[in-house]
Amino acid sequence: MNSDIPPLRPDSLPRHIAIIMDGNGRWAKKRSLNRIRGHREGAESVRNIVRACREMGIEVLTLYAFSTENWQRPRPEILALMGLLKSFLRSELGEMMENGIRLNAIGQIERFPDDVLTVLREVMDQTRKNPGMILNLALSYGGRDEIVTAARRIAAEVQAGRLQSEEITEGVFSKYLYTEGMPEPDLLIRTSGEMRISNFLLWQIAYTEICVTDTLWPDFRRDELIQILHDYEKRERRFGVTGDQIKKTPRRGLTE
Repeated sequence: MNSDIPPLRPDSLPRHIAIIMDGNGRWAKKRSLNRIRGHREGAESVRNIVRACREMGIEVLTLYAFSTENWQRPRPEILALMGLLKSFLRSELGEMMENGIRLNAIGQIERFPDDVLTVLREVMDQTRKNPGMILNLALSYGGRDEIVTAARRIAAEVQAGRLQSEEITEGVFSKYLYTEGMPEPDLLIRTSGEMRISNFLLWQIAYTEICVTDTLWPDFRRDELIQILHDYEKRERRFGVTGDQIKKTPRRGLTE
């Protein structure tokens, strides 16, 4: 860690950080390497950032690892990503257990091959009682699909008479999302400089602070994360009210 970077204030840290990990392919292309090499280097950034967030006491870290649209990529790349995911899960299980990290997957995980799904579920089961940081991997995930799925579940509850339509509020709706029971993201980081959300956590990021960095994901490390968190410290989160109201009644987030 760079000793020139000042320490963060513990009371200023976000409870939930979400990251769109973008730029693996461009990182590889710049070095005349194949895309798979870029994904392997990106896995090293995942390890580095997970450790950093756990050490800082972040409650939830959500990483956009594989979108529903990513199934359209060339089959050799998809197969390589599946193998990389299995390898990552197996290699990191010991550290997750040692550091109390609970692995959770959000998305259409049933679309994954049986061998990958077996490893994923085994790691989630072994870490489910860990009391520390929740590591959400967004796998075969799409924000619109998540909202549609929640709406269908709610419609079924209403049809069955277990829920009345007038009882449906934002809070009730949130309980049918993959992130049920978790604080909404305080900070969304996107690497590689692209200025878009890419169908990620569309409901949950309504009042999330956003930071876009030009750094490609394989080059993103702890020091840059800390610099971004220092920027986050300076932001005033108003949630639709005025700055003067915030000063009178401080609020960390909508889920508090």
